[in-house]
Amino acid sequence: MDAANASTKPSRSAKLSARHVAKHFWASGEDTPLAALSDINLDIADGEFVCIVGPSGCGKTTFLNIVAGLLPFDHGAIEIAGRSISGPGQDRAMVFQQARLLPWRTTFDNVTYGMQLHRRFTPAEMAARAQGLIELVGLKGFERRFPAELSGGMQQRVNLARALATDPEILLMDEPFAALDAQTREFMQAELMRIWQEHSKTVLFVTHQIDEAVYLADRVLVFGTRPGRLKAEFKVPFPRPRQLAIKRRPEFLALLDDIWALIEEEAERAGLVRGGADPAVTP
Repeated sequence: MDAANASTKPSRSAKLSARHVAKHFWASGEDTPLAALSDINLDIADGEFVCIVGPSGCGKTTFLNIVAGLLPFDHGAIEIAGRSISGPGQDRAMVFQQARLLPWRTTFDNVTYGMQLHRRFTPAEMAARAQGLIELVGLKGFERRFPAELSGGMQQRVNLARALATDPEILLMDEPFAALDAQTREFMQAELMRIWQEHSKTVLFVTHQIDEAVYLADRVLVFGTRPGRLKAEFKVPFPRPRQLAIKRRPEFLALLDDIWALIEEEAERAGLVRGGADPAVTP
């Protein structure tokens, strides 16, 4: 689906709305700024799972960091449930590529950390929420283990539980499984689907893996090359719950090919690849 004609009026039912968002970066010694994002317009509904894909350098993570309030933007507006944002807030939680757990805190204490910073939960609420989420992500029995005693996949489970513990309105995820081996990554995708279906959070997820995006998302947004812009969106038609085996179905692979064709086109336009790239390899 071409996104060029997307509405520039915020949807009343949207949990997240972005209108005409633009971002530039100034480099030392340069006379003109580098345009990272240009005229981004999109809506994400309450409880919707949306993935962003695109060639390297197209501004996916930049946009995610803007929504998180970690980066200012130069033009446009972003609203969460009708409220304008201009910085970080308790209505959002970020799951980074690296777990970034505090090494001196146990699993239980890492999960409670964000709640302690928010100062809106009683000690009893924090303990109950932490224990419930630790069990939800499959780490019962590891409450008193330190990060060094956990595998990479287990650390990311703690990372996810910590983000969910603060009860954010929107969960922002920046390639959270990129550092994991291929097998663990597949299992973590399935686990994330199970956890998301229990909590029904609004999720904005950035990934380079097209099959990951199609497996997880209700919609896949394709960003074009710099300056990043919303080139197209694809609605994912497969019902939930989804099994990992769906990735081998012809209709799944056909959707992957459609998305890949757009990304390859953008990558060629930017000189990142030359014609004939293998569609099995993501940019």
